[in-house]
Amino acid sequence: MHRAIGNLSQLCRRRIPFRPARADSVALLTAGIFSATVLAAVPAGKPASQHVPQMSYIENQTLRLGVDLNLGGAITYLSPAGTNRELNLINTHDWGRQVQLSYYSGPVPFNPPGTRMSKAWEFIGWNPIQSGDCYGHESRVVKHTNHGRSIYVKCVPMHWPLDNLPGECECEVWLELSGPAVKARCRLTNHRPDKTQYSARHQELPAVYVNGPFYRLMTYTGERPFSGDALTRIEKRTGEPGPWSQWVGTENWAAQVNDAGWGLGVWNPGAFEFTGGFAGRPGAGGPLDDPTGYIAPIRAEILDHNIVYDYVYELILGSLEEVRAYVYQHHATPKLPVFQFVRDRQGWFYRDGTDTGWPIRRQLEIPLEKAAPQVLSPVFLVKAQDAPKLKLEAAFNSGNKDSAEAGVTVFWRRLGQASFTTEQSLKVPIRSDGRFKQYLVDLARSPRYDGLITQLRLDPAPVGQPGSHFRLKSVSFGR
Repeated sequence: MHRAIGNLSQLCRRRIPFRPARADSVALLTAGIFSATVLAAVPAGKPASQHVPQMSYIENQTLRLGVDLNLGGAITYLSPAGTNRELNLINTHDWGRQVQLSYYSGPVPFNPPGTRMSKAWEFIGWNPIQSGDCYGHESRVVKHTNHGRSIYVKCVPMHWPLDNLPGECECEVWLELSGPAVKARCRLTNHRPDKTQYSARHQELPAVYVNGPFYRLMTYTGERPFSGDALTRIEKRTGEPGPWSQWVGTENWAAQVNDAGWGLGVWNPGAFEFTGGFAGRPGAGGPLDDPTGYIAPIRAEILDHNIVYDYVYELILGSLEEVRAYVYQHHATPKLPVFQFVRDRQGWFYRDGTDTGWPIRRQLEIPLEKAAPQVLSPVFLVKAQDAPKLKLEAAFNSGNKDSAEAGVTVFWRRLGQASFTTEQSLKVPIRSDGRFKQYLVDLARSPRYDGLITQLRLDPAPVGQPGSHFRLKSVSFGR
């Protein structure tokens, strides 16, 4: 969403909220969030220029890292150690930047009784973030420790679109330094009184903002990951909605670098989808200035009212060659995807459906009562030739005693495809007796099963009906 507000140089640019146009599409309904600065957007709160940081630093021989305890413990400082301490890469122009945690769920809009919501941001929905809200109120740190090489912070985040409303949750971050990298472990603990299971939303894991000199966004999007193949520069395409671009990063990392090819890389081993770009005048500006580069690894996730949601990421300082070499050295050897729903959803989500809620106990149980329920995997990467078969451990009950058999349709998407198609699907007969069985799907018998596979979709029933349900214990590829 572009708001028609005069001079763009006077606008702050904040991250994009992620809402799939359809759950089976890589294309995202994105909105470039442009509002007036914290000083001018709303008539309340503390301007960024009046903020007084309370910093906590750690340092090794390579890096110096700082978090602001008056800003939810978000990362606001990262530079090389030693004599280059003035070279801070992190942008803090407003509370929607920094390197910070940010989570999304319904409803949209999210405007509880007695609260004031900025109309400019009502389309975001439920969105607690680590730094503060659009009115200038900072998130509150409730616990902090610093052991010299590691930092722990726990905060109560603020809802970005609302005036001084703390989130019904806590955010925790564990940070430690390892050579040229910042290793981060992150946790959201929800206590929402609203027990509705809202649809999956793309989460920023995390949101990363850098300064104007680091305007070149580089990554790898090709079909030969971890081969040293040529990198791709991400630039805004004509007609692409919003201020940022979206892509599948097949090596799970991206970096914002300067003209010399030096800057900050972001690696999330569990994320293949990314969004990012640059806003403002390239090549100039510091932490408090408007020009900014942005990267976020993203995944579609359901955030239940009582969920405990964890993820990890790493920030890597150095040249493009050094960032990529670090990822190559530390990434796990690729294995065929195995999804076992013992304690969580493993990133799976639904279109026109829900499950029985958090905590997950050894299975996904999905009522099939809505019009056209679909079960979708997270984005992954596997060569079709390495994974010709798919195994489902599932139980199905159609709710119809006269129905002896039913079928699940398995769809797959390849790298570069925006949606699923019937040409890339197979029907799997399943017994409708409510008992768990293992079903082996010979994907290779389809001539359209080739290339790099990036996502699965299971349609357990063509039409939902009362009393039907589909239970899923595991999904795995094999030979």
